[in-house]
Amino acid sequence: MTTILTSANSPVQLLPGPLGPLEVALDLPEADTASRPVIAVVCHPLSIEGGSMHNKVVTMTARALRELGVTTVRFNFRGVGESGGQFNHGVGEIDDLRAVVEWVRPQYPGHALWLAGFSFGAYVSLRAAGELRADGLISIALPVGRWEFDEIVLPRCPWLLIQGDADEIVDPQVVYDWVDSLNQKPELIRMQDASHFFHRKLIDLRGAIQHGVKAWLPTID
Repeated sequence: MTTILTSANSPVQLLPGPLGPLEVALDLPEADTASRPVIAVVCHPLSIEGGSMHNKVVTMTARALRELGVTTVRFNFRGVGESGGQFNHGVGEIDDLRAVVEWVRPQYPGHALWLAGFSFGAYVSLRAAGELRADGLISIALPVGRWEFDEIVLPRCPWLLIQGDADEIVDPQVVYDWVDSLNQKPELIRMQDASHFFHRKLIDLRGAIQHGVKAWLPTID
Protein backbone atom coordinates (compact mmCIF):
# COMPACT_ATOMS: atom_id res chain seq x y z
CA MET A 1 0.00 0.00 0.00
CA THR A 2 1.07 3.59 -0.58
CA THR A 3 0.14 6.71 1.34
CA ILE A 4 -1.09 9.65 -0.72
CA LEU A 5 -0.12 13.11 0.48
CA THR A 6 -1.46 16.36 -0.89
CA SER A 7 0.69 18.59 -3.10
CA ALA A 8 0.14 21.89 -4.87
CA ASN A 9 0.89 20.31 -8.24
CA SER A 10 0.50 16.53 -8.10
CA PRO A 11 -0.14 13.71 -5.64
CA VAL A 12 2.90 12.77 -3.59
CA GLN A 13 3.12 9.14 -2.61
CA LEU A 14 5.07 7.46 0.15
CA LEU A 15 6.39 4.12 -1.09
CA PRO A 16 8.10 1.41 0.93
CA GLY A 17 11.85 1.94 0.50
CA PRO A 18 14.98 0.19 1.71
CA LEU A 19 15.18 2.32 4.88
CA GLY A 20 11.61 3.46 5.30
CA PRO A 21 9.33 5.51 3.07
CA LEU A 22 10.37 7.10 -0.21
CA GLU A 23 8.61 10.29 -1.26
CA VAL A 24 7.54 10.08 -4.91
CA ALA A 25 5.65 12.38 -7.30
CA LEU A 26 4.16 10.92 -10.47
CA ASP A 27 3.07 13.33 -13.20
CA LEU A 28 1.12 12.46 -16.34
CA PRO A 29 1.87 13.97 -19.76
CA GLU A 30 0.64 17.47 -20.48
CA ALA A 31 -3.10 17.59 -21.09
CA ASP A 32 -2.76 18.70 -24.72
CA THR A 33 -0.14 16.05 -25.56
CA ALA A 34 -0.78 12.50 -26.73
CA SER A 35 0.49 10.02 -24.16
CA ARG A 36 3.33 7.73 -25.21
CA PRO A 37 4.25 4.36 -23.67
CA VAL A 38 7.28 5.77 -21.86
CA ILE A 39 7.88 6.47 -18.18
CA ALA A 40 10.91 8.45 -17.04
CA VAL A 41 12.33 8.44 -13.52
CA VAL A 42 14.23 11.64 -12.74
CA CYS A 43 16.93 11.74 -10.02
CA HIS A 44 17.83 14.89 -8.08
CA PRO A 45 21.20 16.47 -7.18
CA LEU A 46 23.26 15.98 -4.04
CA SER A 47 21.09 15.52 -0.95
CA ILE A 48 23.56 17.02 1.52
CA GLU A 49 23.79 20.19 -0.55
CA GLY A 50 20.05 20.82 -0.66
CA GLY A 51 19.11 18.62 -3.62
CA SER A 52 15.54 17.39 -3.85
CA MET A 53 12.90 16.39 -6.37
CA HIS A 54 11.76 20.04 -6.36
CA ASN A 55 15.07 21.29 -7.80
CA LYS A 56 14.36 23.52 -10.81
CA VAL A 57 16.56 21.51 -13.19
CA VAL A 58 14.79 18.32 -12.11
CA THR A 59 11.33 19.83 -12.54
CA MET A 60 12.26 21.34 -15.91
CA THR A 61 13.60 17.98 -17.09
CA ALA A 62 10.34 16.32 -16.10
CA ARG A 63 8.33 19.08 -17.77
CA ALA A 64 10.31 18.78 -21.00
CA LEU A 65 9.54 15.08 -21.14
CA ARG A 66 5.86 15.45 -20.25
CA GLU A 67 5.50 17.89 -23.15
CA LEU A 68 6.57 14.98 -25.40
CA GLY A 69 3.92 12.67 -23.94
CA VAL A 70 6.12 10.93 -21.37
CA THR A 71 4.90 10.10 -17.86
CA THR A 72 7.45 11.23 -15.27
CA VAL A 73 8.37 10.21 -11.75
CA ARG A 74 10.41 12.40 -9.41
CA PHE A 75 11.43 11.17 -5.97
CA ASN A 76 13.48 12.13 -2.95
CA PHE A 77 16.52 10.07 -2.11
CA ARG A 78 16.89 8.82 1.47
CA GLY A 79 17.11 11.56 4.06
CA VAL A 80 15.37 14.18 1.91
CA GLY A 81 11.85 15.41 2.60
CA GLU A 82 9.69 12.54 3.82
CA SER A 83 12.10 9.84 2.59
CA GLY A 84 13.57 7.75 5.40
CA GLY A 85 17.24 7.05 6.03
CA GLN A 86 20.42 9.08 5.61
CA PHE A 87 22.72 10.03 2.76
CA ASN A 88 24.81 7.02 1.65
CA HIS A 89 27.34 8.36 -0.91
CA GLY A 90 25.49 7.01 -3.95
CA VAL A 91 25.40 3.38 -2.80
CA GLY A 92 22.12 3.45 -0.89
CA GLU A 93 20.71 5.92 -3.37
CA ILE A 94 20.96 3.27 -6.07
CA ASP A 95 18.84 1.07 -3.81
CA ASP A 96 16.31 3.91 -3.60
CA LEU A 97 16.19 4.23 -7.38
CA ARG A 98 15.82 0.48 -7.72
CA ALA A 99 12.84 0.54 -5.32
CA VAL A 100 11.14 3.29 -7.32
CA VAL A 101 11.63 1.40 -10.59
CA GLU A 102 10.28 -1.78 -9.02
CA TRP A 103 7.17 0.19 -8.04
CA VAL A 104 6.80 1.81 -11.47
CA ARG A 105 7.16 -1.20 -13.74
CA PRO A 106 4.08 -3.20 -12.67
CA GLN A 107 1.94 -0.08 -12.97
CA TYR A 108 3.11 0.64 -16.51
CA PRO A 109 3.65 -2.72 -18.18
CA GLY A 110 4.83 -2.42 -21.74
CA HIS A 111 6.21 1.07 -21.20
CA ALA A 112 9.81 1.90 -21.99
CA LEU A 113 11.81 2.99 -18.95
CA TRP A 114 13.98 6.07 -19.23
CA LEU A 115 16.26 7.27 -16.45
CA ALA A 116 17.30 10.89 -16.08
CA GLY A 117 19.43 12.67 -13.54
CA PHE A 118 20.99 16.00 -12.71
CA SER A 119 24.47 16.21 -11.18
CA PHE A 120 24.62 13.60 -8.36
CA GLY A 121 21.36 12.19 -9.72
CA ALA A 122 23.05 11.78 -13.11
CA TYR A 123 25.82 9.79 -11.41
CA VAL A 124 23.33 7.51 -9.63
CA SER A 125 21.18 6.91 -12.71
CA LEU A 126 24.23 6.20 -14.87
CA ARG A 127 25.49 3.62 -12.38
CA ALA A 128 22.07 1.94 -12.25
CA ALA A 129 21.09 2.12 -15.94
CA GLY A 130 22.51 -1.25 -16.95
CA GLU A 131 21.15 -3.22 -14.02
CA LEU A 132 17.71 -1.64 -14.37
CA ARG A 133 17.65 -2.29 -18.13
CA ALA A 134 16.91 1.32 -18.96
CA ASP A 135 15.70 2.02 -22.50
CA GLY A 136 17.11 5.55 -22.46
CA LEU A 137 19.37 7.66 -20.24
CA ILE A 138 19.57 11.45 -19.84
CA SER A 139 22.57 12.80 -17.92
CA ILE A 140 22.68 16.51 -17.05
CA ALA A 141 25.88 18.01 -15.60
CA LEU A 142 27.34 14.56 -14.98
CA PRO A 143 29.78 15.07 -12.06
CA VAL A 144 32.88 13.49 -13.59
CA GLY A 145 35.84 14.22 -11.33
CA ARG A 146 33.69 14.52 -8.21
CA TRP A 147 32.64 10.86 -7.94
CA GLU A 148 34.19 7.54 -8.92
CA PHE A 149 33.64 6.72 -12.58
CA ASP A 150 36.41 4.20 -13.27
CA GLU A 151 34.33 1.04 -12.75
CA ILE A 152 30.99 2.20 -14.13
CA VAL A 153 29.45 -0.13 -16.69
CA LEU A 154 28.26 2.11 -19.50
CA PRO A 155 24.66 1.79 -20.68
CA ARG A 156 23.79 0.06 -23.95
CA CYS A 157 20.68 2.17 -24.42
CA PRO A 158 20.49 5.57 -26.15
CA TRP A 159 22.27 8.10 -23.93
CA LEU A 160 22.08 11.89 -23.95
CA LEU A 161 24.60 13.99 -21.99
CA ILE A 162 24.03 17.73 -21.55
CA GLN A 163 26.85 19.83 -20.12
CA GLY A 164 27.08 23.57 -19.57
CA ASP A 165 30.26 25.18 -20.82
CA ALA A 166 30.24 27.62 -17.86
CA ASP A 167 29.63 25.01 -15.14
CA GLU A 168 31.28 26.29 -11.96
CA ILE A 169 30.89 23.01 -10.00
CA VAL A 170 31.64 20.28 -12.56
CA ASP A 171 34.67 21.08 -14.71
CA PRO A 172 33.32 20.92 -18.29
CA GLN A 173 36.68 20.00 -19.78
CA VAL A 174 37.00 17.03 -17.43
CA VAL A 175 33.61 15.84 -18.68
CA TYR A 176 34.56 16.32 -22.33
CA ASP A 177 37.89 14.53 -21.87
CA TRP A 178 36.12 11.63 -20.15
CA VAL A 179 33.62 11.35 -22.99
CA ASP A 180 36.47 11.35 -25.52
CA SER A 181 38.04 8.40 -23.66
CA LEU A 182 34.94 6.22 -23.97
CA ASN A 183 34.49 3.52 -26.58
CA GLN A 184 30.74 3.93 -26.31
CA LYS A 185 29.98 7.65 -26.30
CA PRO A 186 26.77 9.45 -25.43
CA GLU A 187 25.25 12.11 -27.64
CA LEU A 188 26.90 15.19 -26.12
CA ILE A 189 25.23 18.59 -26.10
CA ARG A 190 27.47 21.44 -24.95
CA MET A 191 25.40 24.41 -23.80
CA GLN A 192 27.23 27.69 -24.25
CA ASP A 193 27.29 30.03 -21.22
CA ALA A 194 25.27 27.59 -19.10
CA SER A 195 26.17 27.32 -15.41
CA HIS A 196 25.77 24.22 -13.27
CA PHE A 197 22.19 25.11 -12.33
CA PHE A 198 21.38 26.49 -15.79
CA HIS A 199 20.52 29.95 -14.48
CA ARG A 200 18.62 31.83 -17.22
CA LYS A 201 19.12 28.78 -19.43
CA LEU A 202 16.29 26.51 -18.30
CA ILE A 203 14.24 27.07 -21.44
CA ASP A 204 17.31 26.23 -23.52
CA LEU A 205 17.76 23.10 -21.40
CA ARG A 206 14.16 22.10 -22.11
CA GLY A 207 14.79 22.45 -25.83
CA ALA A 208 18.03 20.48 -25.67
CA ILE A 209 16.33 17.61 -23.87
CA GLN A 210 13.41 17.50 -26.28
CA HIS A 211 15.64 17.68 -29.34
CA GLY A 212 17.97 15.02 -27.95
CA VAL A 213 15.33 12.40 -27.11
CA LYS A 214 12.83 12.93 -29.92
CA ALA A 215 14.28 10.08 -31.96
CA TRP A 216 13.81 7.71 -29.00
CA LEU A 217 10.07 8.24 -28.79
CA PRO A 218 7.87 5.30 -29.81
CA THR A 219 5.24 6.07 -32.38
CA ILE A 220 1.64 6.50 -31.33
CA ASP A 221 -0.83 4.08 -32.93
